[in-house]
Amino acid sequence: MTLFHRRHVLKLAGAAAAGFAVPAIAQARPALKIASVETLSGPGSTVNRLWSLGLKYCIDKLNADGGWNGQKIVYAEYDTEGTTGGASQKTQAAIADGAHIIAHGGSSNIGGQITEDVRKWNLRNPTAKVLFFGLGIEALELTGAKCHFHFFRFATNADIRIRALVAGMKAENALGQKVFSINQNYSWGQDIQAAIEQSATENGFTVVDKVLHDVNKIQDFSPYVARIAASRADTVFTGNWGNDLSLLLKAVQAAGLKVKFATTFLDLPGALSSAGSAALGYFHAELWNPQAFGAFGQELWTDYKAKMGTVPSTSEAKSILCLLFLQQALKSIPEVSKIDVDEIAKALEKTSYKAPTGDVTIRPADHQIAWPIVVSKVEQGPKFPYDGTDMGFVPVKVIAGSEALNPVQASCKLQRPA
Repeated sequence: MTLFHRRHVLKLAGAAAAGFAVPAIAQARPALKIASVETLSGPGSTVNRLWSLGLKYCIDKLNADGGWNGQKIVYAEYDTEGTTGGASQKTQAAIADGAHIIAHGGSSNIGGQITEDVRKWNLRNPTAKVLFFGLGIEALELTGAKCHFHFFRFATNADIRIRALVAGMKAENALGQKVFSINQNYSWGQDIQAAIEQSATENGFTVVDKVLHDVNKIQDFSPYVARIAASRADTVFTGNWGNDLSLLLKAVQAAGLKVKFATTFLDLPGALSSAGSAALGYFHAELWNPQAFGAFGQELWTDYKAKMGTVPSTSEAKSILCLLFLQQALKSIPEVSKIDVDEIAKALEKTSYKAPTGDVTIRPADHQIAWPIVVSKVEQGPKFPYDGTDMGFVPVKVIAGSEALNPVQASCKLQRPA
């Protein structure tokens, strides 16, 4: 399976800018406009910018393959500056600039603001609707109480991640009977903790201790590491990301604590190098793993590095996979004189995409993607080393998307357009 078709060779387009460029020559058919509304400056921007980089790379590739509707796809970036107020302002700016699809990956909190802004806009402007793609925002409420027809989650959620981790670790006889839960005290961390406790009931292990801590405020995790040691846990489950993961793992390494970790963001830049050799044997669950993706994974890894100067992180890869799913959906829509995002949404619901790891679909009831989840184990000397180390993520089990998928939440009351 190759990454992109190469039947057409067009000049690469879609350069990132604050606002969409207006074509120099009037076009008979409209161009699809995709906006990345992301934290591109300030705290967290180094990691969050990766979502935008992946979008830009893939849109250039899709345009080289002919774009869509006889036109190149147009791309622009908008900086939220890391606040919900900034996200709201930039969402409105993107809509005013003619965006058909808004994408965001970095924060469930900011994503929650964007999805509500999009929902309200579409209610007030039924002839100028937009879609919102959640690339990495995993809070359950987004496909629960906040679900709506014009939001699609192209990421996992807490339930999916924990289901996959437990299944993979049990298959490896690595889970043990005693689990420690440590997570950030906001919607995502709370979802992870609840999923761990639910899984304990279903799978017969015990949560011996649990922690919800402040987000990005803890500088010394040694007291928490002491609690982990005192609990005599076999496995530590954490949904932590960013500094809260790096500093936790550094504290574990400094203490010389020998305990398995089950993680959701260990593959992001800075995490594995922070953990050092203590991470060997840790488990991870994610929809992207270059080794599990075979020739496709090798091609993306090599081509992205050649063009972008670095190997693709999971964030960049998930942006790319989202757009490849969109490309598959757009193939079912004939060329149009006016872009109707309701028709794109309906096409997405009907799309089945064959990924190297298995079938990928969107569940119409809540627009949660069902993507196969790769459970991997950190090993030395892998085919794809991560984070400047000699370690990487070696697949141990692939969980089918339908198997990992959590039930539709009762709070989701998705209303379809007439």
